[in-house]
Amino acid sequence: MAGENTYKEIVSQPDVWLATTATLQQQADPLRAFYRDGQYDTIIYTGCGSTYFMALAAAALTQQLTHIPARGVPASEAWLYPNVVYQPGKRTLLIALSRSGETTETLRAGEAFKATGAGDFLTLSCYPDMPLAQMGTLNLVFPEAQEESIAQTRAYSALYLAVTVLAGLWGEQDNVFETMQTVAQTARRLMATYGALAAQHGRDNRLDRFYFLGSGPRYGLASELNLKMKEMALCFSEPFHFLEFRHGPMSMVTPSTLIVGLLSDQNRDLEQAVLDEMRERGAQLMVMAETGGDVTFNSGVAEALRNVLYLPVGQLLAFERSLHKSLDPDFPNNLDAVVKF
Repeated sequence: MAGENTYKEIVSQPDVWLATTATLQQQADPLRAFYRDGQYDTIIYTGCGSTYFMALAAAALTQQLTHIPARGVPASEAWLYPNVVYQPGKRTLLIALSRSGETTETLRAGEAFKATGAGDFLTLSCYPDMPLAQMGTLNLVFPEAQEESIAQTRAYSALYLAVTVLAGLWGEQDNVFETMQTVAQTARRLMATYGALAAQHGRDNRLDRFYFLGSGPRYGLASELNLKMKEMALCFSEPFHFLEFRHGPMSMVTPSTLIVGLLSDQNRDLEQAVLDEMRERGAQLMVMAETGGDVTFNSGVAEALRNVLYLPVGQLLAFERSLHKSLDPDFPNNLDAVVKF
């Protein structure tokens, strides 16, 4: 059946998140000590494709919770242009994110960073026998998140949940492990409750363009959901920060537009105002939020620790659009699971 693997990987995410949380809980004290002893001046996250967008989200969240300057950069930039990524004299933690652990640019970025002696190198991946999982000062591996599909879904969310736990531990958030268990159970309910809504939008023949809006730590997640729509469904799709959408891109809004809003608590009124304006211009909306959204979390979890909940229903939207176009989301056009050269 077309998309069989992708669907299984999407709906299995709650169980994988619980396994990921358990793996990290077993290492909680060493992970805290690693960060404490490092005395870092700056943190750089890096990856390629999906994991680059994860790096953007992870860096914003880590800076928010730890108050240490953090950036997300493509691994190719960290490899080819290290002088615009790293600051001389600053003790740096480089965190490389990779599903496969064998992407060329990520490996080269790690090698180049290690040669500088500028700090420590932490890796997060899914395959213990691949090169990246042997390269770091510390290597975290989550085999339960491995996938057969080309487009990342549960690998992405599991690795992002892992960096959320790290940022929570390092930022001294209370009860982070219990919180992730609540998040996993909430995700299970969201997919059961809102899978039909994702299918409704995915099968809507009137739609020909999709925009994903998210700000702060959610911009990287909006970018990832946009990428899923491109990869699986070959659709016109773009991500934007909420208020940036008003500076030109809104000229593209028509009644054939679906805007997916990753609504925050902190700046909800401003973000909702953008969505309301786009509705007046004819756009359809799918709003995801803790309360009062088309997809409502009702998780009771602190905002910084629940961002992973925006992913599953957004992934289902791309999956349903792919099937509606008679495509196979397991095998996106022109793509391979790993980019090597």
